[in-house]
Amino acid sequence: MLTHESSQTKVRRSHERGHANHGWLESYHTFSFADYYDPAHMGFRSLRVINDDRVAAQGGFPTHPHRDMEIFTYVLEGALAHQDSMGNQRILKPGEIQLMRAGSGVQHSEKNPTGHTAHFLQIWITPHTRNLEPAYTEWVPNTATQSAAKTLVISEDGREDSATIAQDASIYLLKLQAGTLTQHTLTKGRGLWLHVAKGALLFNGILLNAGDAASLEEPHSIDIIGHANGTEAILFDLN
Repeated sequence: MLTHESSQTKVRRSHERGHANHGWLESYHTFSFADYYDPAHMGFRSLRVINDDRVAAQGGFPTHPHRDMEIFTYVLEGALAHQDSMGNQRILKPGEIQLMRAGSGVQHSEKNPTGHTAHFLQIWITPHTRNLEPAYTEWVPNTATQSAAKTLVISEDGREDSATIAQDASIYLLKLQAGTLTQHTLTKGRGLWLHVAKGALLFNGILLNAGDAASLEEPHSIDIIGHANGTEAILFDLN
């Protein structure tokens, strides 16, 4: 039986997000960003931005600065060309994650080099320390993680071959087929945010579709079951 909310779980539906359409860029904002301001949704613990972006063919963000933010990008469809002031040049493809530590200051550009729309998530997390030295790293799936239901992709200590982040955060990539079950245990003092990138899943019986999110801030054992083939989600376990 499907439920739509619980006393512990908070749900943020896709249609409740902020929205901007600039022609070359269509973006949905989970939290306040740019011209979208919602004092009830300024972030979640250290998680500050989840932008669900679609960039038109040959469109993109010109060179611009960032500082004091851990920024990672997950490509869902198409490709994204990245270039930064640290000398990195890379074309990211679906399933790949790029992590950039803006630290004391960095400039970068992101462009869609293809003839088709690029779809990706850009996520910002505030670091535990300001003015860190800028850095760049990537997480690329291997044969084992291609089919794994739950994979640790970013952590503070780099365990399980994850990329490292300057924050007490464990970030998991979920890849689920219909009926696939994975689980997560949230311990005392931590908070969980789950964002559905594509497809649909059941979060302790609550149906979440692409663009929906759920959060918890009480110790809890969570069952996550794929509700559609090809479902992908990002799970944040945050201090």
